[in-house]
Amino acid sequence: MPILGLLSELLPLLAVGYWIGRFKPAFSSQIAPPLVDYGVPVSLMGLLLKSGLDWFLFQALAMACLAIGLLVAAIRLSPSMRMHIGSRSLLLGSVFGNSGYFGIPVSLALLPSQSLSFSIGYDLGATLLVWTLGPMLLANSTYDLTGTSAWKNLLTALTNSPASKGLVGAVLIQVTPWTDQVTSVLWIPSRIVIVLALIIVGMRLGAVDPLENSAQQKIWLLVQPSLLIKLIILPALMWVLAKTFSLSSLMSNALVLQAATPTAISVLLLAEASGQEQKVAASLVGWSTLISLVTVPIWFFVIQ
Repeated sequence: MPILGLLSELLPLLAVGYWIGRFKPAFSSQIAPPLVDYGVPVSLMGLLLKSGLDWFLFQALAMACLAIGLLVAAIRLSPSMRMHIGSRSLLLGSVFGNSGYFGIPVSLALLPSQSLSFSIGYDLGATLLVWTLGPMLLANSTYDLTGTSAWKNLLTALTNSPASKGLVGAVLIQVTPWTDQVTSVLWIPSRIVIVLALIIVGMRLGAVDPLENSAQQKIWLLVQPSLLIKLIILPALMWVLAKTFSLSSLMSNALVLQAATPTAISVLLLAEASGQEQKVAASLVGWSTLISLVTVPIWFFVIQ
């Protein structure tokens, strides 16, 4: 059964990471930066080359940006939603999921291999957005968001984005005569990065201990609306958009499952880097990861 296969892949890795995080809570902070700087671009290159750079990948990328953009606009324009999602970390955590480290294994376990390109397209679009908008949203008050400085900041964020590096690398390799050989070489490291990333997610859970945070009623109440938006509303919105644009079932299923992934660990990394709202981001990542072990299988049955 696909769901059992998925859980048999995810749970041991999360458990190993959780065990490490309980005894060495700072270890994830030491290995996460090089994984983001070097591992993520290599992993994306391998996955992109494996799935192929075609129109459908960029269509999936556009759909991810559309769904995330619409939801961000709804949150910012609705007084009631804005009241419940007042924190910038909560805003990021409500719309950006762990589509690479969590979503790609989900796609590989539950969907046909042809769906991988769509899953990567969604992850690429979401990764570009979170590493572009995230630093700007979580910047301190001295961060200039207007005029020439805003464009310089945007360009810098795009240039430094792991997704941008992976995409550029894949395009450059694609035009060489050694594409097949490089793809074969990068495929195993790409999977290793995913495994390490899942272990890091577990380590974050172990270090943060969401069960301990649950005693802090204020934080738990604070993240509840974001959990609802991320795990229920965003995938539902993606499902509606997929039907509206008459997407194929393969693309639709891949995009809905990617939208249903828990809050991206990137949100926690960005919060830690900015020195703001770390506890809120950590709680959101922890709880959404635990709850998604139930909601993702439910979405899988829904889209069938």
